Amino acid sequence: MRSRRSRRPSWPGPIAVAELVVARMPANIWLVRHGATEWSVGGRHTGRTDIPLLPEGRARATTLAPALSGHPFSLVLTSPLSRARDTAALAGFPHAEPEQDLLEWDYGDQEGLTSTQIREHDPGWSIWWGPISNGEAIDDVATRVRRVLDRADAAGGDVLLFAHGHVLRMLTAVRLGLPPTSGAHFVLDPATVSVIGHEHEWPALLRWNAPP
Repeated sequence: MRSRRSRRPSWPGPIAVAELVVARMPANIWLVRHGATEWSVGGRHTGRTDIPLLPEGRARATTLAPALSGHPFSLVLTSPLSRARDTAALAGFPHAEPEQDLLEWDYGDQEGLTSTQIREHDPGWSIWWGPISNGEAIDDVATRVRRVLDRADAAGGDVLLFAHGHVLRMLTAVRLGLPPTSGAHFVLDPATVSVIGHEHEWPALLRWNAPP
């Protein structure tokens, strides 16, 4: 009686796998959080309320231009809210394409409140663990940022995104293969530049929260 040999799946070896991943590795994604607003300075949750930039926020946004102007981008996207669009324009990208998926988290009933105010009624509350009353679930925000990342991967070159603190922090976590809640660990100040790229075949932070 013949013995049956178990068939091994014809997976490529580890070197071939690494080469395949590198070949598919997308270009770098540059992130810019909008300049300061009255609510961001006060620590108030600013989701869909269209708060304008402060004069100092506008001034700081213009200082982003030298760091960005000499770099070629295949795609430049911005949140449709004015604080992000104006930051893009002041930084030298007035024709950045509005992208709905870059809108800030919808905070629902927590909109306009500080964490301290919310914790008066809900001790220990955090936007990353909720609850968020009449707002957007964290998984829904994660779905949006994955769509943005898909667009970035298809762009064929480096991508520049102008958006908001929480949505960019979650995008970073998702890009690095971390749970969306890991965005809690990435502090992101107004009018800063961050870059997500890769080291060998792994997504990695190349720059984070860098001032202009």
